[in-house]
Amino acid sequence: MFAQELVLKQRTEILHALCSSGSAERLERVLDLLLAQGELVWEEYQNIQVPGRALYTNARHLLDLVYTKGVDTCEIFLTALKKVVPEEQGAALSSSGGCLDLEKKGACQSTATQTLLIRRPSLIGKLQDCIDGALEALTVSGNFTSEDCDDIRLPIHTPSQQARCLLDHVRSVGESAAKVVLHYIQQQGSGASLTQEQLTPPKELLKYQKKLSSSVSAQSCFLSTYGGTSHMSLDDIYTEGQLELAHDCPDTHGPLGLEHIIGAVGTVNEEADAVLVSGEAGCGKSTLLQRLHLLWARGAAFQHFLLLFPFSCRRLNSEHRELSVQELLFQHCCWPDRKQEEIFQFILDHPHLILFTFDGLDELKQSFSDEHRLCCPTQRAPVHILLFNLIQGSLMKGVWKVVSSRPDVVGPLLRKHLRKEVFLKGFSPSGIHCFVKKHHSDPTVAAKVLESLQTNTALLGLCHSPVLCWIVSQCHKELLGCGEGSLQTITDIYMMILQHFLQRRSTLENTMGLGWLQEHLKTVLNLGQLAFDGIGTTCYIFSCTDLKTCGVTEKDICMGFLIQSKDMSSANSKHYEFLHVTMQCFFAALYIVLSSNTERATILKLFELQEVRETSQRGKCFGACLRNDQQEQTQGTETSAAERPNLQITATFVSGLLSHRHRSLWIHCCLSDMIEKKIKQVSRCLSKGMQKHFKSIPPPVAGEKKSMHAMPGFVWLIKCIYEMQESRIAKDAISKLDVDHLKLTYCNIGPVECTALAYVLQHLRNPVGLQLDNNSVGDVGVEQLLPCMHICNSLYLRNNNITDQGISKLIAKVIRCENFKKIALFNNNLTDACTQHFSLLLKTKQDFLSLRLGNNNITAEGAKQLAEGLEVNHSLKFLGLWGNKIGDAGAEAMARALENSQSLTWFSLVGNGVGNAGACALANIIKNSSSLEELWLTENCITKTGVESLVQALEHNTHVKSIWLRNNDLSSEEEEEMTKRESRLVF
Repeated sequence: MFAQELVLKQRTEILHALCSSGSAERLERVLDLLLAQGELVWEEYQNIQVPGRALYTNARHLLDLVYTKGVDTCEIFLTALKKVVPEEQGAALSSSGGCLDLEKKGACQSTATQTLLIRRPSLIGKLQDCIDGALEALTVSGNFTSEDCDDIRLPIHTPSQQARCLLDHVRSVGESAAKVVLHYIQQQGSGASLTQEQLTPPKELLKYQKKLSSSVSAQSCFLSTYGGTSHMSLDDIYTEGQLELAHDCPDTHGPLGLEHIIGAVGTVNEEADAVLVSGEAGCGKSTLLQRLHLLWARGAAFQHFLLLFPFSCRRLNSEHRELSVQELLFQHCCWPDRKQEEIFQFILDHPHLILFTFDGLDELKQSFSDEHRLCCPTQRAPVHILLFNLIQGSLMKGVWKVVSSRPDVVGPLLRKHLRKEVFLKGFSPSGIHCFVKKHHSDPTVAAKVLESLQTNTALLGLCHSPVLCWIVSQCHKELLGCGEGSLQTITDIYMMILQHFLQRRSTLENTMGLGWLQEHLKTVLNLGQLAFDGIGTTCYIFSCTDLKTCGVTEKDICMGFLIQSKDMSSANSKHYEFLHVTMQCFFAALYIVLSSNTERATILKLFELQEVRETSQRGKCFGACLRNDQQEQTQGTETSAAERPNLQITATFVSGLLSHRHRSLWIHCCLSDMIEKKIKQVSRCLSKGMQKHFKSIPPPVAGEKKSMHAMPGFVWLIKCIYEMQESRIAKDAISKLDVDHLKLTYCNIGPVECTALAYVLQHLRNPVGLQLDNNSVGDVGVEQLLPCMHICNSLYLRNNNITDQGISKLIAKVIRCENFKKIALFNNNLTDACTQHFSLLLKTKQDFLSLRLGNNNITAEGAKQLAEGLEVNHSLKFLGLWGNKIGDAGAEAMARALENSQSLTWFSLVGNGVGNAGACALANIIKNSSSLEELWLTENCITKTGVESLVQALEHNTHVKSIWLRNNDLSSEEEEEMTKRESRLVF
């Protein structure tokens, strides 16, 4: 029987099947399928789905329309109906045996809008679980208004109906909105293709997946970096670090997690598919990627990727053959037992299901370049060329790539190929507690270590670096045995682990004296030479031949500073690496300080970090520092970019090793005259380095303060000076800095850097404004800055994860600082608890000028507390509280306090939920103040009534220049009317 006849004959049964549940869901799903197949045009769909009309009536209209369209449409309709209704009802309906071929229809799509229509049935299923996210993406892109979102979120709609409403509205907006929705859904599936609804991988690929995940799991289950010798289970020791987006992103709510690295949040380049995880040495980048690998291998996360290929750039350095992408994947990760070509073809056909990770781009010998472009995955090329083309997307476009590196190495050439960048900032204070407790099975020991850290905030600041936190935990006996505050610098901590490892092998009865180093001096020099030569040639994995050349013996290896590189070692050939790259830098520094074989120019060039012009060299020295012309021609001038971070770390250790506190160790190990010469060299280098920065400061613009924006390397020099722990050097280095404002924004300033900054800046001659916006100062960093607060007249700490705890200590200090007059703390984690401290500040300092606390969590209660200080302060000019939750009650309290202020010129309560009551109260300030010039009330809830009170107040005040009232509850007509009445109102 023809399908058209079946529709007519079974009309009653069909209506019952579509409508008997009382829900419109079945009818709507059939309509979705017919739209996707092109059997209904949009106008026909709208004529059937008339809002408010009875369900049975809509269904009858559909049947009438289907019948008039003929046999083919009826056939597709019956097939769609069978797909939608319950199995028992479908069995009772006769069918013509037709089928829906969605894939066939999908091949015709050409625009995003058409894709939404063709994929409508599956998209509704995907969207109904993430409506809010899709709406937010559409709002951020400017395609939807808040009213559009409210219409879609109506509570009468089911989730699937909300998804349909969203798609319907997107269609009316146009192509740009359709692209946003498609991109959002694609990101939710981390690149899952919309043209492959149900993908069934071939059996051989599934076998390979199992083998690959088993291999990745075996490599990842134990901590592979500094804890490698003690077989620490990653599950037992892994502690989350602080992740932040490199760019301000409106769709971030709450802390970033591991899962956010791969996903839509923070995307800045939708065309790229490489994500950079950047962070300083020791911040936990390798461990984070290892955790990602383990979660994937266990099936616990990232399961939208069928295959994950992990690479170590350190190990890729040792690959001298030219390889194709296929050989790179299978030889360096896991080799398929069978059908390699078939599996590789699947990878090429489904790039969105594949994830590559590249750990330690900064350890690659070659710097990133896009000069050599490759497009063919079967073409052989040097490994670094393959890697660069994978990152920039010339090869394997669509494959997600996660790359870790220190930020110094990543230049603009690479950044333009990044999808996004995520900063790893090391441990938070709670992370330090968590790691120490995990490291020590004995809770008593853990408690003692944590107590020791709390009494030494400089050491606590250092422990924000996971590698240093591990050393402190590993050497807890030495830590608890040393005097309070004796560990202050990074060098102190590495000297502690040096002593810890050497004394375990000591033959001396008295291990507490200074003889421990002299006994093992040969070992230290052998390992130092190996590290020194490796840093100079960007070599981090060493063969037995390398060890033999430097005199490293099996006894030296047993000390524990070197671990076997498992991925590079075989039964016949072992390879070794230092526990951590910073440990290699430390031993290189020991060699520079203790060896008489290094050239005199080594220290000079190490601190200058410039290539020397001489065409010849003698003896051993850093290749990057003393590179001759021939080397430049063969290696390229950009190679040093990857070496620079390790040279800076080495120089920092050299500074620390030459400090007074460690000099007594060298007395019996080398000539004192040699040490004294090296100390003078380093001191001169640091002083000259600082002067070079000061000379680069441009003259101030007329009428503006003289400002210095920190150049690259300035913070590093500060840290070197701090490591030397000599106030004379600090004073000499900083005394000639003559600026009014020192800007250190986006400089990766954490607690460690704060300690060093305070140590040096306290010797400034004249007060300075210190700007540390967009760093990772935190509460510990705030405490470390206190020693230099007396020389600061203003402090800017925007976006630094500071809480009320840090504020209490800061205010207690600055209240006693005569110069301190301004503070800006917006975008932190402050609550009402901080306002009592600011209130005290306002009461105490009658010369205080500016308080900016925008975008925190201050409510009406905090505003009332702050009002107590405002009421008695007679100097404050600028008060910024935008983006809090002060409301009418808070605005009223502050208005009463500021009613008679004759100093306040600028006041912001933008985005605080202020309504008419608050506006009326603020009008009293306008009436009475002779100083107020600007009042910001944008993005509040003020209506025409509240604005009326402000207009009336302005009639009594000609001094006020503007009142900002954009995005309040006024119609455009009301805004126009008010503007005509008072031109100082800004809408």
